[in-house]
Amino acid sequence: MLRVTCDTNVIISALNFSGNPSRILDMAADGAIRLAVSNDILNEVERVLRRPKFGWSQERIDNALREITAFTEHADPKQRIDIVKEDPTDNGILECAAAGGSEYLVSGDKHLLKVGQYQGVKIVTPTDFMEIAAKLGRGR
Repeated sequence: MLRVTCDTNVIISALNFSGNPSRILDMAADGAIRLAVSNDILNEVERVLRRPKFGWSQERIDNALREITAFTEHADPKQRIDIVKEDPTDNGILECAAAGGSEYLVSGDKHLLKVGQYQGVKIVTPTDFMEIAAKLGRGR
C-alpha cells in the first residue's frame, strides 16, 4: 500500500473543493493509501480553516480534524530539519513525510516541489500523484 503525506494546502483544498486533492483524501478514507499526518500539519489545517476566507466554525473544524485523524496515521517527527529556507514551515511537512515512512509527499507548494525528493520521499503535485496511483492500480 502506498504511504503518502499531503501538505496542508492539499488537505485544505480537499476539504473545501472537489478535484484531485479531494480524491486523494477519499483514497485515504477508503483505505486505498496510507496517509501520514503530524501535529504540525493538523495545527496548521486548523489555523487556516479559521481564516475569514474559509469561515469555518470551530465545531466544523473539530469535526473535520476528528474525521481526518480517524483514517490517517499519526507521525511524530523526532528530527528537525532546515532544508526549505524560503518557507521554514514547509520543513515540518518534510519531517512528517520522513517520520511517516511516506513514499510520496503530495504538494502544490513551489518550495517543496523544488526540493523534488527528501530521504527517498518523492515530492509530487496532486495531478502527478493521481497519475502514479492510476498506473499502480490504486487511483479512482
